[in-house]
Amino acid sequence: MDQSACKLTLVYPPEAETHMVELLLNSEPPLPGFTTWQADGHGLEFGKASVRERVRGRVARGVLVLILPRARVGKLLEEIRIRAAVPGLAFWIEPVEAFGRLAHVEATDVEVGQAAA
Repeated sequence: MDQSACKLTLVYPPEAETHMVELLLNSEPPLPGFTTWQADGHGLEFGKASVRERVRGRVARGVLVLILPRARVGKLLEEIRIRAAVPGLAFWIEPVEAFGRLAHVEATDVEVGQAAA
């Protein structure tokens, strides 16, 4: 089984955000965490865009990103497909070469404007 890490990005209409977040928070086994933000989609698909979006030339979107084992992605996407059924949901998967957290750096370790030795 492939245990390499990957980044799963989901892009969806803003009205689906609460449902998407709840689905991922309640996924089994639990996911390690994820990040969401608001974005604008650009492109040629404006068939379902609101008048405001057509005037602006962009469509409001929510973005959700998570890092997880590659072996878990297929099951998670199937769970989303069955339980969320979000029209216009797009996704992509990218390999992750490294993932971790940086150690806490004290403000006194490096003065602003000074190069670290």
